[in-house]
Amino acid sequence: MEGAAASSEGLRYAEYARVPAGAGKGQAELDRGLARTMIAVGLGVATVAFAGRYAFHLWKPLEQAITETAKRISASSLSSYYKGGFEQKMSRREASLILGVSPSAGKAKIRTAHRRIMILNHPDKG
Repeated sequence: MEGAAASSEGLRYAEYARVPAGAGKGQAELDRGLARTMIAVGLGVATVAFAGRYAFHLWKPLEQAITETAKRISASSLSSYYKGGFEQKMSRREASLILGVSPSAGKAKIRTAHRRIMILNHPDKG
């Protein structure tokens, strides 16, 4: 039994005593492998940096185009109320823009639009 126990312990320790695969290589070969790895990592970082720089330069004109488009689609076109510079004397066109009716609208439609705006802007509205 002692022989079997000794041989099993010998096998157990033999697993840990195995020589690693790279142990036969010289130090110079390990240094070359490490250098290759470092070069590959450096090239990867440089590639990411150049791609980021390119994207950043590409984004500048794109950002300006988006800003200009957003200015063209102003809040006044999204709102139902006319927000703009007023003329010295109000024209029929400007009055229809403020009321939100067509310039050729009838008196009844103009009165209901005027009443709606007056109710919305009244100071006693709670």
